[in-house]
Amino acid sequence: MAWYDKPIESLNHEQWEALCDGCGQCCLNQLLDEDDNLYQTDVACSLLDTDKALCRDYANRTQQVPDCVRLTPDNLEQVYFMPKTCAYRVRAQGQPLPDWHPLRHGGDKSAMKKAGYHVAGQCISEKTFRGELEERIVTWPLSSSTE
Repeated sequence: MAWYDKPIESLNHEQWEALCDGCGQCCLNQLLDEDDNLYQTDVACSLLDTDKALCRDYANRTQQVPDCVRLTPDNLEQVYFMPKTCAYRVRAQGQPLPDWHPLRHGGDKSAMKKAGYHVAGQCISEKTFRGELEERIVTWPLSSSTE
């Protein structure tokens, strides 16, 4: 059994951090309606490099963006707002990682990008966005790319 298939509560710190696929979906603005339905948009946090889907200041992100949640084994109950394919959410629910997850490909993100789950190049920054978030609701995966 691979370490990432073990119960999530048994992971050490390095394994916990490595579980993240780096898709960037958790860095996208979300909307919650009056019926508690959660919707994702393609408008990214101001710290996200939208071309690479990497946080520009990961170590200090919670100081710069107060509502940025740092998931830990102690606050997994907050996983409900994470993308349905988030490795933390999937593993907390006892499900296996998706076939496209980089850990299943030696760390290579190509399968994730091809499956349409990586936000690089498919989102815009809230720094430059003008308009209503309701007009930017999307469902992942977006159409599969050729990367």
